[in-house]
Amino acid sequence: MSFWWQVAYLIGFKPWDSGVPAPELTLVVEGPEPLPPGRALDLGCGAGTNVVYLAQHGWEATGVDLVARALRRARERAAAAKVSPRFIRGDVTRLDELGVGGGHSLFLDLGCFHTIPAERRDAYVAGVTAAAAGEATMLMFGFVPGAMRPGPRGVTADELRQRFRGWDLVEATRGTDRVETWWYRLRRLAPGWVQGS
Repeated sequence: MSFWWQVAYLIGFKPWDSGVPAPELTLVVEGPEPLPPGRALDLGCGAGTNVVYLAQHGWEATGVDLVARALRRARERAAAAKVSPRFIRGDVTRLDELGVGGGHSLFLDLGCFHTIPAERRDAYVAGVTAAAAGEATMLMFGFVPGAMRPGPRGVTADELRQRFRGWDLVEATRGTDRVETWWYRLRRLAPGWVQGS
């Protein structure tokens, strides 16, 4: 999969990077009930649009991506915006090896998890959970399985409920794309909270 992303950025095929922050992200940052700025982690940050946006709004923002070319563009974008988010090249299923640290109150995944092989998804969840502050928020975008062939493996609400133990799926909203996509909002359960109580 890494090779595919390298080629996509090499030839300039990146329809996921509109250059505009995701409306679902701007809603939690600037909407009627905004989250207070804290530490944010963008998983599969690509060319950095959302990381830069977060940094511009007072967040201590970090972006992780496998593709060096994407991260070069992200750093250029951050420099042009006169902000200094952190960018890390690495595998989002190995966050414990990347030194991202803990205490993140916001996670963004704009189409990363739905591309990860099934056997690496639990490692992704474990890394995110270890990096999360209590009651952290995660925003995740993904295709449903089979929405695009060939394409991402996809993700469902049921899978997120199963894999994200210690998190609550608080919202699922159908996307506006021509193929079926969804935005999910999860919240890390407070320490000591027992699911189902």
